[in-house]
Amino acid sequence: MIFVSPWVLVGLLALPVLWWLIRVTPPAPTSEIFPAVRFLLGLNATEETPARTPWWLLLLRLVAASLVIVALARPILDAGDALAGKGPVLVVMDNGWASAGDWVHRKEAVGALLDRAERAGRKAALLATASDGSGAPMAISATMPIADLRARLAALQPQAWPPDRAEAADLMKSWKDAAGASVIYMPDGLTDGADFNQFAAAMRAVGPVTEICCDAASSPLLLPPTSEADRLVVHLAQVPRAEAMQAAVLAESGDGRALARADVTIPAGASAASAPIKLPPELRNRLTRLVLDGPPSAGSVVLLDERWRRRPVGLLAGEMTSADTPFTGSIYFLKRALEPYTELRTGGAATLLKREISVLILADRPLPEGAERDALTAWVKKGGLLIRFAGPRTAESAGNDTDTLLPVRLLAGDRQLGGAMSWSKPAGLAPFPPQSPFAGLPVPDEVKVTRQVLAEPSAELASRTWATLQDGTPLVTEMPLGAGRVVLFHVTANADWSNLPLSGLFVEMLRHLVQLSVGVANTQSTAVLAPAATLDGFGLLTDPPPAAIGLQADKFGSTPASPRHPPGLYGPESGRRVLNLGTSMAAPEPAPVISGATLETIRGSARERALGPPLLALAVLLLCVDMLVSLALRGLLKARVSATAAALMLLMIPAAHALDSSPNPATETRLGYIVSGDAQVDGVAKAGLEGLSEYVNRRTAATLYEPDPVRPGETDLSFYPLLYWPITADAPALTDAQASALNDYMSRGGIILIDTRDSGSGAGFNPGTEDALRRISHNLIVPPLAPLTIEHVLSHSFYLLSDFPGRFTGDTVWVQRDQDRTNDSVSPVIIGGNDWAAAWAIGPDGNNPYAVIPGGQRQRTLAYRFGVNLVMYALTGNYKGDQVHVPAILQRLGQ
Repeated sequence: MIFVSPWVLVGLLALPVLWWLIRVTPPAPTSEIFPAVRFLLGLNATEETPARTPWWLLLLRLVAASLVIVALARPILDAGDALAGKGPVLVVMDNGWASAGDWVHRKEAVGALLDRAERAGRKAALLATASDGSGAPMAISATMPIADLRARLAALQPQAWPPDRAEAADLMKSWKDAAGASVIYMPDGLTDGADFNQFAAAMRAVGPVTEICCDAASSPLLLPPTSEADRLVVHLAQVPRAEAMQAAVLAESGDGRALARADVTIPAGASAASAPIKLPPELRNRLTRLVLDGPPSAGSVVLLDERWRRRPVGLLAGEMTSADTPFTGSIYFLKRALEPYTELRTGGAATLLKREISVLILADRPLPEGAERDALTAWVKKGGLLIRFAGPRTAESAGNDTDTLLPVRLLAGDRQLGGAMSWSKPAGLAPFPPQSPFAGLPVPDEVKVTRQVLAEPSAELASRTWATLQDGTPLVTEMPLGAGRVVLFHVTANADWSNLPLSGLFVEMLRHLVQLSVGVANTQSTAVLAPAATLDGFGLLTDPPPAAIGLQADKFGSTPASPRHPPGLYGPESGRRVLNLGTSMAAPEPAPVISGATLETIRGSARERALGPPLLALAVLLLCVDMLVSLALRGLLKARVSATAAALMLLMIPAAHALDSSPNPATETRLGYIVSGDAQVDGVAKAGLEGLSEYVNRRTAATLYEPDPVRPGETDLSFYPLLYWPITADAPALTDAQASALNDYMSRGGIILIDTRDSGSGAGFNPGTEDALRRISHNLIVPPLAPLTIEHVLSHSFYLLSDFPGRFTGDTVWVQRDQDRTNDSVSPVIIGGNDWAAAWAIGPDGNNPYAVIPGGQRQRTLAYRFGVNLVMYALTGNYKGDQVHVPAILQRLGQ
């Protein structure tokens, strides 16, 4: 322990004088009944001597005075050793993506070390090793008083890219104020793929280093998933740990709803692990991001674009009976090439077009005039991609113009290259032209074409050609049609006319075409896609920073995240591409401890505590006791009254932050929760309503008391304006008495908030609660429901809300559809699955024990505000909705 102002302790020398002054207590006044004034004549005055102060009261006063003197000396407990050096302090703080998980604790640890430097009268400068997104070059701040530096430290935020250690090392080497300086280093625990030894040497060159150690394993990195036939495989990388680690990855849709959950187990000593996410194609195609459950950071979020979708592809052949024959069937190789990446569907054209289809592939299937061609033409014009392969039937119908759904006009018959009756040899493929979606794909020399259908020469043939043979004849042609496109391969889809279907090039060409069908920019294109929304250091999508610039479409797989190219969404809405932090980042590697540095722990550096305030409070308490005792000794206060007052003062201290309780719910307003029978669920419900009640008491004029558990059919529900009902999967059906009690409660103005706590997923989070809701609501009189919108009174009964999250977010909240004036147009039931009680809950330590998903203080604040709106809605009814009639009422009163 140290004293910030040790000179104040000189006041302890005055304690003997103070003892001499306070050692006597004036005697208590004596009550006398005076006779007539004449009886006072002749009375002799006697000298009064002061009464002696009891030794224990004298000791109490001396202790109180000592406490005041010691408190004014500003004692600090666990202050630690003084920092090395006498000159300025350089704070080097890693603020890359890996520091976001415990960012608050990092700043507190640095602030505690700055307290030591401030007490020594030293100044400080700040160097953040990750550049911000403003476009300004990285720089060391000016050397300034530590009080001024705290404002810079408070404004510092983690970034969504790794630190630039090379640039930071160069800045430290050229720092002008390095004379007599020392360094405080707050690392992120990773090498971040740079020459860490050079960075460490630059810090040691400045002066003695104090390093705040942290756990590098607390920064796992979520990598982009692998798309397989029936699943997405998520990958998680981290610094190897001595024990196994469990992590959960949530798969979320565009509205923030969690559709699936994958539990990843990283074995002890391993640096990576994977886990599958299995979803039907319809749900899989709704996914927009994967989120690692835990502390938010840019490394815990992976955004998804069309590259991870499984697009439905229909297959049609000219002869379906033998189309799937191994090695010879017309769609055999198509199925093998597309099955790992798409959802394949077969059947007739009418059947396929009735379902959602992105791509339709016709294998040697001519389209003469008729209903089938008309339906396909209309489908293509609406945005579909029609891929056609030639063959004997196509060659036979070519030249008569009966098939108009072709990108180019074809010459009659087919052309044969090589064979006993031909002088020519099989032709290879030419490099793909730049405007082709296949541009950049390597062309194997072994791919040869022996037969093909020829296109009729025309002025537009060159612009419609995506691939040619070495002799210049078209191999793949295309034509836009409405919002869609028609593509023709001038060879068969099997190995009859070429060995292209036997090569890996065939698979890549089909993959590029399927991606093109949904508007994804060509992965080999040189078009520059501008940033649309980018991730901040905590993994939240925000507006792009000023330094962000566009990125070529063919660079997304190799460009590391940086201030110029932050992770996020790029390109127009119809062709979005995502850049993720883990796309081109090496596996996390632990950084070594700086050689010769003084080590501090991230918790230990922030443990020092100022003892002045509690000592002053104790001194004031002792002086209050002294005052009561002195009054009692002088007869001005009964001892038992003073003891009672002191006891009340002591009791008021711990009760200041607790909700009042009363055994009679009729005398105080309180909320209730329906007992589910599950101790954990009921505990969360109770803690949640207690947290909401405290929030309502702080923010509004309403006063709520401790919530009560209620049992319909046994408890009188009329005392409670709002009931919270958490649903469990094993909840039994209501008895007649329970249903009657709840129906009577709702008919008389009561409101029930039913929470399935599953975020609408139906699985993963509390599975089975939706079935339980149907089971228990069978005997309830529930009015027709509609989604809660911003026009409803509940969305603006106190706060203006457009979203109604709890621990989860994105689920639809249902309220009464029609207004019922007999109940003041108040919805008697509100149904959702966002687990509001867990978001409201406050633990015994005053903290929120349950993390919100996807996370952020903003989501929890909105959850509390929704709770306040619920309470106001229950207490005031449709009051806010009636405000629209105020002008008419005032006009009528004026008349």
